[in-house]
Formats: sequence, C-alpha cells, structure tokens
Amino acid sequence: MKIRMLKETRRMTGTVKWYDEKKGFGFVTPDVEGKDVFLHHTALQPSESEFFITGDRITFTIESKDKGLTALEVRRFEEKKEGVPSLKKEDLNGAAFKNLDLNSDILRAIEDIGYAFPTPIQARAIPVILEGKDLLGCAQTGTGKTAAFALPLLHRLCQSLRCEKKQIRNNRRIKALILSPTRELAIQIGNNFNILGKYTGLKSTVVYGGVGQNPQVNALKRGVDILVATPGRLLDLNRQGHLDLSYIEVLVLDEGDRMLDMGFIHDIRTIVDMVPKINRQTMLFSATIPKEIKQFARAILIDPIEIDISPEQPTLDVIEQAAYIVTKSKKQVLLESLLRDPSMEKTLVFTRTKHGANKVVKSLLRKRFLAETIHGDKSQTARQAALKNFRSGKTRVLVATDVASRGIDVADISHVIQFDLPDTPETYVHRIGRTARAGAKGTALAFCEHDQHKDLKEIEQLIQMRVKIVKNHHHF
Repeated sequence: MKIRMLKETRRMTGTVKWYDEKKGFGFVTPDVEGKDVFLHHTALQPSESEFFITGDRITFTIESKDKGLTALEVRRFEEKKEGVPSLKKEDLNGAAFKNLDLNSDILRAIEDIGYAFPTPIQARAIPVILEGKDLLGCAQTGTGKTAAFALPLLHRLCQSLRCEKKQIRNNRRIKALILSPTRELAIQIGNNFNILGKYTGLKSTVVYGGVGQNPQVNALKRGVDILVATPGRLLDLNRQGHLDLSYIEVLVLDEGDRMLDMGFIHDIRTIVDMVPKINRQTMLFSATIPKEIKQFARAILIDPIEIDISPEQPTLDVIEQAAYIVTKSKKQVLLESLLRDPSMEKTLVFTRTKHGANKVVKSLLRKRFLAETIHGDKSQTARQAALKNFRSGKTRVLVATDVASRGIDVADISHVIQFDLPDTPETYVHRIGRTARAGAKGTALAFCEHDQHKDLKEIEQLIQMRVKIVKNHHHF
C-alpha cells in the first residue's frame, strides 16, 4: 500500500520523530499518512524558534523531492490543553531540572545518575505535579514516567516534612502511597525512589505478595515516608493492623489499565476509600485511556490535568493489511488455515479477553501448532518464559490481550492477526505496529464479523487508507 502523494497546498499536522539541533534537521511523522517526512530548520517560518524536540506538534505542507518528501512552511501546532505546560528549550538542556525548582538534594541525585534533560512526560508532568494538581497521564513503559511522578513527589515531601539532614523525623508516617499491579513493577518503582531520594533522608519501602511478610512488616514498624505496594498485599497488611494510611497526602496509581485487566478494580476502590480525601493529590498513569479508565478517573481525580504522550505510530505503508469477513464461529478455523502458510514464521494474535486467548491457544495446541498465551492471569515467570520462547522461535504463535502485550519487544514479527477487532481504531494501529519494525515489511490481518463494518470504516478513516476486504476466502 503506497502512500498517496500530497499536494503542496494541503496543510497537515504531525509529530516530530527526532530532531538534531546542531545539524538543524530531523524527521516528522504525519498524523494521517504514516511515512516519515524530512524536516529542515530552513522550513521554519520567520516567527518560529529554530528548535524542535521529539514529540513536538507541528503543521506543514509537503513537497516531493528526489530523495523523498520534505516539510515546508513549518509552524508549531498549539493544541489547546488547559493547564499543560508547553516545552521550552531551556527546559530540555543540561540545566533543565534546575529550572524546575526541585529540592537541591534531589538535583544532586539526578546529577549522579547522569540525567541530561527530562523526557517529554517528565517535562510536562513535573510542573503540574509541583503545583499540587491532580493528573491523568497517558504514557508507555520506558518513557520515564516513574521519575515523572517520583521527582515532584519527593520534592513535596521534602517541603512538607522539612527534611533537611539535621531534622530527619523519628516518628515517620506514610505520606505517599504508590500502587502497582505487579511486584516486578513495584520493586522497580521502589528502586527509583531509593536512587532519586538517596540524599533527602526520606525512607521508602515496597510491599508485595508471593513472599513472606515479616521483613515488610519490620520495615513498616521502623517507619517509612513512601510506600510502594501491590493491592492484595496492602489490603492484607491493613487488615492485620500493620498500616496507618490516615496521613496519606499523595496517591499514585501506576499502570491503571493493566490493573483493570488484572481484575484489581474493586481492591483499588477499597484502597482509595481508605486514604484521606481532603487535600490529597492523586495521580493516575496508564499506557492507554479506555472508557473504563476515564470513568474511574472521574471518580477519584479532582479537576485533573490530562497529559498524553502517545507512542510513535508505525509506518503504515510498509504493512500489508487485509480484513477477512467471517462469522464468529468460523474464526478459529480461519486462523488455523492461515497458520498453515509457512511464511507465518512469527505470528502475534490479539484477542479481546483473557478467556478468549486461552480458548484460541487450546484449540491451536490440539492441532499441533506451537502456541502460547500472554495475559494478566499468567504469572510474571510464565509471561517471561512465553515471550522468550516466542522471541527465539520455539513458539511460533503468541496469543495476547492488548494490555499484557505491552512487554512484547520482538523485532521480527512477520504477521499480526486481530482475532477480535479492538474497541477503538487507535488500538488497531497500536496492534499492527508490532510488525514491520526496523524497516522490515509486515502483514496485518483482521477478522471482521458481519456486524462490524462500521468499526472497520472508523479504522480506515483514522489511517486514511482502504483496508483490503476478503469475503470469499477458501479456508473452510
């Protein structure tokens, strides 16, 4: 599917993919076409600063040159999101964190680990959090979102507790609670707080299930300012009287959509009701913002600022796309027939539910296909083993739910099959972006039921492409 050539007169919007300030050029990814466009500083309008960063939103026209598409008449695109600070050059150079007025002990720790400048989620979120506002943040793992809330949280506690080295309190009470869906992520968050807060005198600990609770209880008895926890273990310790959450000032929920997928919503609601509501600052971070997350956010956040650091979209023109019109009862037969094609060397299949994923794999194994699942009901060890087998080629087919698939970083996925169409067109784009990485080509197939033509049309409107329809397939 080749990208359609654009006329110079058509103005479009896009996101800066990368930009080398010293050399004065980079690339921008258009919102609707997908093919990267060359960006040179000479294309900037006279009123604009000659400076871009990854994630900047711009408007431009396109000219086709011998070496490819080039952006012209470039202007910054100001998306009106009230309360979200815009990025400035001085916020992203070596002195960026100093400009954020963070505590000197925190800045010292940042310097130790070699942070040069904040990532986009950090640059946008830190000022908001420092102002004490509630936040709904959309950012993927690996974008620096833990530091985005850890740094201002540490600063706030340093201010409220006046934690100069000579004034470290002996009667510590839990002031900040961070909830995580898995113990692996909780441990990672705890390590971040230890590194970034090592000079502040603040104490933190991590509590999670699957291990004995005595060391965790002893740490709580010694006193902590910051508690990182998984929901189940937190509730267990609270029922036993080992916790006092009545002094909580800051509540952070990380990986919100994954918590929903893993069935923690009722536990989370119980915990939210346990902590003070007056003067509490609450932050909710999620890699995606489905309607369930929006509804939940409305219930726990007060006038939140929304920040969306969207992942880079795939280059759609190198992905061969097709939609098979099929009844629900025939999907499994169609999948098995397609998988008989030896070119499907490494196939990622998406289902809407964990139960659906299990059912698909059970049928595939009966037909002697090497297949495994990856979803929220699997243990971390099982998920890692399945991913290792898929990456090495031992497993040819990996069946996943959207949330659990985020940890899948495999460069040579040959095919993506959407066994169930997603609820939103954006999720369709995220799914097919698992193939055609690092300049390779890929194939994305979708199973569309007869009453889902409207959903398919919405997908086509988003990607500005027609998806090939296959009706009379001979797979049965």
